[in-house]
Amino acid sequence: MSLGDERDTSGGYGGTGQTRTRLPDTDTDPYGTPRRPPRSSRSLVTVVGVVVLLIAAIAFANRGDGDSSSSTDGSGTGPQATATAPSGQRPVKTKSATGIPKGFAQDQEGAESAAANYAVVLVSAEILKPARRPEIVRQVFDDGRVAELEKNLDRVYDKAFLDKVGLDENGEAPKGSTYVSRTMPVGTKTTDFSGGTATVEVWCTGVYGMTGESSQNPVTNDWFTMTLQLRWSDGDWKVDSFSQKEGPAPVNGDNRVSTSDVISKAVEEFGGFTYAR
Repeated sequence: MSLGDERDTSGGYGGTGQTRTRLPDTDTDPYGTPRRPPRSSRSLVTVVGVVVLLIAAIAFANRGDGDSSSSTDGSGTGPQATATAPSGQRPVKTKSATGIPKGFAQDQEGAESAAANYAVVLVSAEILKPARRPEIVRQVFDDGRVAELEKNLDRVYDKAFLDKVGLDENGEAPKGSTYVSRTMPVGTKTTDFSGGTATVEVWCTGVYGMTGESSQNPVTNDWFTMTLQLRWSDGDWKVDSFSQKEGPAPVNGDNRVSTSDVISKAVEEFGGFTYAR
């Protein structure tokens, strides 16, 4: 995935069928705006989507020119699909003061659990808050990566960027609005594991945008895959680097679009999950 790219809306995974997009009725158009003409699924999140894409760009810059998003395992056939049902173990036993799970098991399932939980926090509204960002970076990343990542993220998520997505200098939304950036892992896949290091792909969907009647970026959804390079350090899995690519994305459903108030209430009332295998 690259900055400014547009998703193919011609149907499916590059097929020729037409994808139906149901727009809201006039009396329920999100956030009180008039009906808009059809446009690509990316156009609504040109600004908000930068939250996801710039983090990925930093990861690419920090990890060199290798492509960790490859799904091959060196055998030429790729990894075999495995179930993601609960294993009976409980890899996540405790949470840090920041609320991020920790204490993952030093096995493949523990690495997958860590990757899923870290994907959630790395593409969250919390990482845009200057007061919260250092805590997140120090909890999630390997010690050798912390200083560099803190510096880069502070530069990327500066006041100018926060202004563009409608947040104040503290990363807070205007009164009466809610900034939403919530990621939900759909599944995980380990492409490399050696006991002390692991490469895990996390297939995710998410919701991003700003609620509120004056919002120019209504909350929309996205599908992407994050690839996390993990290292066992100080008794836990930590992120050494990560990257992101678009999809796999299903055809958009024919759901009626909810109003701003409904989305805000849902964000407030429905808490997130701890992901453990």
